[in-house]
Amino acid sequence: MDEINSTKAELNYESNFPQYTLFDIKIDPGLKGDDGVELPRPFTKNQMRKWLKKVRWENSKAEKRSKEKARAKERRRKAKAENIDLGPNRKALKKMKLEKPKKNIGIIIDLSFDNLMIEKDRYKVIKQILRCYSINRRSESPLQFHVTSFGEKTRVDMSRHNGYEHWDIVYHEETYLNKFPKDKLFYLTSESDNIIECFEEDTYYIIGGLVDHNQHKGLCHKIAVEQGIRHGQLPLNKYVNMKTRKVLTIDHVFEIVLRVCEGMSWQDALIKVLPVRKGAHVCDSTNSYSSSIDVSFDSDGTN
Repeated sequence: MDEINSTKAELNYESNFPQYTLFDIKIDPGLKGDDGVELPRPFTKNQMRKWLKKVRWENSKAEKRSKEKARAKERRRKAKAENIDLGPNRKALKKMKLEKPKKNIGIIIDLSFDNLMIEKDRYKVIKQILRCYSINRRSESPLQFHVTSFGEKTRVDMSRHNGYEHWDIVYHEETYLNKFPKDKLFYLTSESDNIIECFEEDTYYIIGGLVDHNQHKGLCHKIAVEQGIRHGQLPLNKYVNMKTRKVLTIDHVFEIVLRVCEGMSWQDALIKVLPVRKGAHVCDSTNSYSSSIDVSFDSDGTN
């Protein structure tokens, strides 16, 4: 009876992982716990599922990159045939990055919230940072872009994106308090009573890198108050009305700051950046200074 149960268990295990076994592994990336310590090769079903997922990713990275290049080449070919301008390529953008002067205004993504998020939400934060980087490098007057509290867990998550080390982002393992003068820091938080009307030169505006589905509402404001950092919220309600609740992603906030710093009006910047599904439209009156912007993840949020 025990032998029958054992055989059934083996068959069930093989059906869960039909493409990979311990003997098929070409690359062994290891599995790390939440504390960043590498675990021994796992044998429980749940651990093995996570481990093999990482193995599949490592083994397929080169193939996926090759397919991406082929798709990009075909896209360029079609665009050339149809006389469509696709904008600057990666090489041109890299050259532009070195030539374009940056604003004397910085954005800091605070990544000190790793322990408050599950893996899925940490990946969403990284994806939004990628969008911020893409938006910034295409700007004629980019902002200084910093990431702080860049720990081991985030580094592993970022490693899924080839070449992230060469992005035009300055990574700091330390917190922003250890890298920047406190009087030059300004935390963007929805709970602040202060309304921002313009962005100051020689100032670094902090966006909390937290995707929490509103579970930790008010946390960034609490941190700013405890640390004695200036804080404020964007004047969302003063310039636009929205059909949905005012929850913006990290990249939405980043782009709004960037567009206003480029010289665009608040109203135009908000209408340009906010997704169509938000139903944003120009306010009938500009007398309202109350805003309830949340810098957190919108579960429907894609640009």
